[in-house]
Amino acid sequence: MTGTATASAACALAAAVLFAAASVAQQRSAAAVPGDRSLLGGLVRSPRWWAGIIGDGGGYLLQVAALALGAILIVQPLLVTSLLFALPMSAIVSGRRIGRATWLLAGALCVSLAAFLVVGNPTEGQLDAAARHWALPLGAVLLVAAAAATAAAFPVGPHTRALLLGSAGGILFGVAVVFTKHVTDLFEHGLGTVAASWQTWALIAAGLTGGYLQQLAFQAGALGASLPALTIGEPLAAVFLGMTVLGERLRVDGPALALVVASVVVMLATTVALSRDQAHLTTDDAAATHDATDPDIAQ
Repeated sequence: MTGTATASAACALAAAVLFAAASVAQQRSAAAVPGDRSLLGGLVRSPRWWAGIIGDGGGYLLQVAALALGAILIVQPLLVTSLLFALPMSAIVSGRRIGRATWLLAGALCVSLAAFLVVGNPTEGQLDAAARHWALPLGAVLLVAAAAATAAAFPVGPHTRALLLGSAGGILFGVAVVFTKHVTDLFEHGLGTVAASWQTWALIAAGLTGGYLQQLAFQAGALGASLPALTIGEPLAAVFLGMTVLGERLRVDGPALALVVASVVVMLATTVALSRDQAHLTTDDAAATHDATDPDIAQ
């Protein structure tokens, strides 16, 4: 990778660390809110949850820097490593040990990620794609998100509802990532240009709606159902739009392409497995202390 791409990767990894710390704080806070109480009402009274929000803010700023320096195809896979950082953080907080199988999954994720970045050698695309180029790909992505959110409103189990809402939220976060890359480039033309761009308002709408769906997913069911969907939905949507709208590409063919495809499959599988491990670790710890008074959300 070039020097700029390396700097982008470094920013993305730093963002992943902050996102990991934020996710551990917010997941534990969400799990500590009793089911008969308002989730948002309990969270806003939790200092730990607000600390997670601050961590998310810092991670987002680093993500913006990473996107300004490199391609979405570089940044998004690296952000998946937040799971690798979240596992030991959560284990320390909960006083639990990480099993051998979990470390093997983490190792497989690292190897597949390295293969994707080195062999795939992602390239940047264009930032000023015309609105007509956005219409079909963006419409397809939003249709999938809307279908998932709508399906969650039907009589389904809590696990399925959390999965559907998490998928919709993750997809919208991916949409926000793509618009972030465009809006970041507009700042050099002044705040007026930023405010006049439809992408800016699309970014805000996608981010806020995705965040709301994320909280609904946490409230609907176990984190083991929502977290994998959130983790996978964001990069899938972002990479799809990056390639179809912005023209980002992987410079591979033949056997190298097969290796990249295999790496993506391994990344998806290990991410789901690690997400579930992290979610169950947090949920089990909260269940063990269910009868204790949580000072963060005490009335």
